[in-house]
Amino acid sequence: MTEEESLRSQTPPDGAALDWWRRLTIVPMMAAAGLFLGAYAWPIIDPGLSARWTSLCEAAMFGIWVLFAADYLVRLYLAPRRWEFVLRNWFDLLILVAPMLRSLRLVQIIVVLSLLNKRAGLTLRASVARYAGAAAVLVVFCAALAVLDAERGAAGSVIRTFPDALWWAATTVTTVGYGDLYPVTAEGRLVAGVLFTAGIALLGVVTATLASWFVEKFNEGQESAAATQKQMAELTEEVRLLRAELAAGGTSAATAAERSDAGR
Repeated sequence: MTEEESLRSQTPPDGAALDWWRRLTIVPMMAAAGLFLGAYAWPIIDPGLSARWTSLCEAAMFGIWVLFAADYLVRLYLAPRRWEFVLRNWFDLLILVAPMLRSLRLVQIIVVLSLLNKRAGLTLRASVARYAGAAAVLVVFCAALAVLDAERGAAGSVIRTFPDALWWAATTVTTVGYGDLYPVTAEGRLVAGVLFTAGIALLGVVTATLASWFVEKFNEGQESAAATQKQMAELTEEVRLLRAELAAGGTSAATAAERSDAGR
């Protein structure tokens, strides 16, 4: 083996280092995302929080934002094709570049859950159902926080409490939209636009999953009916053959008896 071939054999395949880094950081990034969610939600849900705890939450969010930025840069460095990595992970880059939207980085929890779920022996439908459920809860909760943060204190606002914000987010994501609660600020309407899109996507996933389940159950019923018909046909054929054998046996016995009588 030449020196060039030896070096080539020791070089990890494309993407191996990146996959290794992702596996290594799954649990820490999930913990960081959960901490970020708590630090982001606490001051919004409790507007009377002391300045000390509010500053601590802001410091925690900034530190976790730096951690997410470092993770992105490491993944970019390890990616075999960096431009392709940037294009595929444009949302990560957008959240890091636009600090006012960095709370949306929590959506990446869904990606982390998908990586963890590879170790579970679930069917595709179960995985989709789990992702849809987790995404729905996460999107509704984060949208409620974001719209309450934007609407609270605004002139003419009708969304002033967290329960109101949750109700608005739930009716919006399901495309029901009663109209009793609505955003009046530009930031709140931006959140509503994102939530519209998420609601359509989630409803599509849920509908497709239910349709797939119904189709499978129908096919199972058809296969069961076909198997039953086949078994009945086989049983009928066995009965016919048995009758034929019995009839043939009876004929042979009668012929033997006639020969015996004739011999006498």
